[in-house]
Amino acid sequence: MADEDIDTSEIPPLDDDFFERAGLRLPDEPVAVTVHVDADVLAWFKAQGEGYEKRLNAALRSYVEAHKEQR
Repeated sequence: MADEDIDTSEIPPLDDDFFERAGLRLPDEPVAVTVHVDADVLAWFKAQGEGYEKRLNAALRSYVEAHKEQR
């Protein structure tokens, strides 16, 4: 989808009030943990290259977000 195809007619303008109330949200600092995972799972993430820890964290976060209501 191209930018021109997006209907922005209902989006309010970003005025000075918006930017005065806006705040910077930094991600939490990661916590180092030891987790036992199956060797093939770790191998797959490592095979994706540099940054595999971030992708593993993203996969875990996606699972958490998908299951928050089940708590």
